[in-house]
Amino acid sequence: MQAIHNIAEILAQKGVTHAIISPGSRCAPLTIALVRHPQIKTRTISDERSAAFIALGLAQSLKQPVALLCTSGTAALNYAPAIAEAFYRQIPLIVITADRPTEWIDQLDGQTIRQQQLFGQHIKASYHIPTEHQHHDIQWFINRTFNEAINISNNDTKGPVHVNIALREPLYPTTEIQFDPNTRIIERVECEAQLSAQTWHTLATSLPSYKTILIIVGQQELNESLNQQLASLQNQCKIVIVGDFISNISSVPEAIKHHDVFIGKASSQALKPDLLITCGLSLISKALKQFIRNNPPKAHWHIQQTAIVADTFQTLTTHIPTDIGYFIENSHLLGFTKTPAQTTFWEAWQTQEQKAKHYLQSFFKTQVFGEFETIQEVLATIKEGTVLHLSNSMTVRYANILSSNQNIEVMANRGTSGIDGSTSTAVGASLANDKTHLLLTGDMAFFYDRNALWNNYIQSNFKVIVLNNHAGGIFRLIDGPKNQPELEEYFETSQALEAQHAAIEHGLQYFKASNTQELLEVLPLFLAENNKAALLEVFTDSKTNANIFENYKTGFQG
Repeated sequence: MQAIHNIAEILAQKGVTHAIISPGSRCAPLTIALVRHPQIKTRTISDERSAAFIALGLAQSLKQPVALLCTSGTAALNYAPAIAEAFYRQIPLIVITADRPTEWIDQLDGQTIRQQQLFGQHIKASYHIPTEHQHHDIQWFINRTFNEAINISNNDTKGPVHVNIALREPLYPTTEIQFDPNTRIIERVECEAQLSAQTWHTLATSLPSYKTILIIVGQQELNESLNQQLASLQNQCKIVIVGDFISNISSVPEAIKHHDVFIGKASSQALKPDLLITCGLSLISKALKQFIRNNPPKAHWHIQQTAIVADTFQTLTTHIPTDIGYFIENSHLLGFTKTPAQTTFWEAWQTQEQKAKHYLQSFFKTQVFGEFETIQEVLATIKEGTVLHLSNSMTVRYANILSSNQNIEVMANRGTSGIDGSTSTAVGASLANDKTHLLLTGDMAFFYDRNALWNNYIQSNFKVIVLNNHAGGIFRLIDGPKNQPELEEYFETSQALEAQHAAIEHGLQYFKASNTQELLEVLPLFLAENNKAALLEVFTDSKTNANIFENYKTGFQG
């Protein structure tokens, strides 16, 4: 088993110092190696689906790969949702699954399924290590495989990799295990993707063809240096910068953040760019995507240091494979200048942005209490430095409409946009540091993932607000299902659960509110720093929420 034990040494030497392990016997040799390695911090999470999302959240916060280990059989299948999310969000995970000996596959033996290539196309690379590990060439193969897997997971296009390891009994060591400090490590040298002088010249030569320029920022990590560069470019050249809440550009002073309110209602021609420049990953705003698709620019440059990029707006003309920070820092080479046409374009966008802000400021004064107002109050109350986690479905949409000017980091599982692991991801992220991690979630997403709290690692910096309307409220807010007689039973799936029981069971301090006054009284207490994780449950009515949202949609005049 020395080659297996050395896997822990390879992980540690290559910077993978955190591992999430789910209990099982077939994975025992690796479990023991990871737990006993002095440089690896291990945690055990019984529910594999939750474990994978916790690992994802931890890797996102640490900004480094996290190892994930489980036993054979269906345990590994439970990793699939988080692996798909990590794949589309470009989050590095080293997924290790223990397997039964190959000759026992399809022989009706317990916990034995087809595990090779288990995650299909939602994985950057898949490897299988056979049962016998004594031969020198197999030991070389194991070493090379893990070096390569970690390098691939953590390269420019980060993401999950899968190593499936067949293990034969005996699985438990009878003597003290050793780690070989001289285990071979294959380093990957970091390099920057820079553009040639000719490329800069070609781009600059085309620029006079475009009178108006718009930059749209998709989901990305908080990058204060980039935000300063964007603010400087915006100030000097009046280039319009638009970003969803999950783009983490809230601190850019005059960035457009309330486009969801006015896009599609204001004059299309006044807001249509000649040149669209995009960066980052997914967008929440369906209206913004539809606006660009219906009003295509003359050219669309996408800045992303990857081999393959998405053509989200159906307008892509040029892929520039470099880092967005490098591109903006050197954008003077393009000759960006403030022109009368660009200034007029800027003013058109800013006029709509100010109208949207004023509309939102006055809107809730005329409405009864609901979940929309709750999120507005939360965003106005949380402190700078908070890490805000947004669950799918309506929660992230509400927050995107309202946005914030505060310097807070926003995280959300928008790679696949599923509700299945929002709480686990937030729990995992909270394990990486002492910052306050606040999860805003709906009742369906919370109860779906309640096993996120079923572990021994919930820290005092973890807080969760559950918007409980006893239903999947989004189905009352979108066209189609809200008009069907099957709405309540088959789409909303009404439920009578309350989160108080989960809070008590898992040792979280519990708060609740059912109206504006109660919410304003309890929010400061809930958000105050203390020595215990906390849960605030806000009760609203699904039909009332739907009416409020309909009022919001019809009330704004562009």
